[in-house]
Amino acid sequence: MSVPKTVLITGASAGIGSETAVAAAESGYDVAIGYHSDRAGAEKTAEKVRALGQKAVLVQGDVSDPGDVIRMFDEVDSAFDELGVLVNNAGIVDQPARVENISHARLRRMFDINTIGPFLCAKQAAIRMAYRYGGAGGVIVNVSSIAARLGSANNYVDYAASKGAVDVLTKGLGDEMAADNVRVVGVRPGIIDTDIHEKGGQPDRIKAMSNQLPMKRAGTPREVADTILYLISDKASYITATSLDVSGAR
Repeated sequence: MSVPKTVLITGASAGIGSETAVAAAESGYDVAIGYHSDRAGAEKTAEKVRALGQKAVLVQGDVSDPGDVIRMFDEVDSAFDELGVLVNNAGIVDQPARVENISHARLRRMFDINTIGPFLCAKQAAIRMAYRYGGAGGVIVNVSSIAARLGSANNYVDYAASKGAVDVLTKGLGDEMAADNVRVVGVRPGIIDTDIHEKGGQPDRIKAMSNQLPMKRAGTPREVADTILYLISDKASYITATSLDVSGAR
């Protein structure tokens, strides 16, 4: 199932999203670089994509805002003839906390961005890709987390739950869209060496946990990006409605 060589990646200003943009460009994709507030990071990602000879456009927006999501996809429509791939990567963590100490405001923010955002973006992508709407087909990749399987007790149960819902989106939407030539797949990264740990108030988490991990090291953003590139390729043409752990046996 060949799809248009265009991809929108949310949260592409750093980490897994940025590495996925570079890996996609290396594979001949033009890239829409979604970002919320880190324009400098998004520009750096765009520079790397353009240096590889591919088109890069910046698309700013808050994935938890329905109006922003519609505008973002309208901008992608203006930049590309068709959208072939969506990578739902934007997400947040918060400070470690037990469930009894998690506020309603934190829950709303966590689920608005990590769960509702991917739903809103997947909806817009499906409308553009599906055969029933005149699309050429496509692939939607949802970036979940191994926390969805582990629960993340004493740290981020809310984060784990928000990602568990993303796993269900992958399964349910994948089943819905299978006959429309749209594959929906997920990746569940484990401990990956990105700045998300610093944003979650644990800047030394990688160092502290490395010896506890089965492979004695964290994963790299590129390892996750390469997995995503495999899943959107024709080599994965019979894979849909499922998620793949990228967690080093964790």
